[in-house]
Amino acid sequence: MPFFTESQLQINLVKWFRLKYPEHVLYAIPNGGKRSVITAAIMKAEGVLAGVADLFLMQPNKDYHGLYIEIKTEKGKQSLYQKEFERKANQMGYDYQVCRNFDQFEEIITKYLSIL
Repeated sequence: MPFFTESQLQINLVKWFRLKYPEHVLYAIPNGGKRSVITAAIMKAEGVLAGVADLFLMQPNKDYHGLYIEIKTEKGKQSLYQKEFERKANQMGYDYQVCRNFDQFEEIITKYLSIL
């Protein structure tokens, strides 16, 4: 199995999703990555929040208001901020899933969209 960084995995997942489901809105939330101190300070002032998931599917279904997806490598772990965001998202009626590979992503999306 090839090794992907979280970024490479996310790029491939979003590309597949947009080809398969062009009628749905899936977007990235740019919280991570290396930035200059000035850019990080500006983004924090603009509202960037530690722990927010990487992707959001803006589609309610019968059970949830929308779907947050946190992208991790096979060995990656959620931070405490990410676990707290997951808890809050679930409390507010949103689904939250951690995804580590393409097969898992396809399963998460298929299951979520099957209960529209």
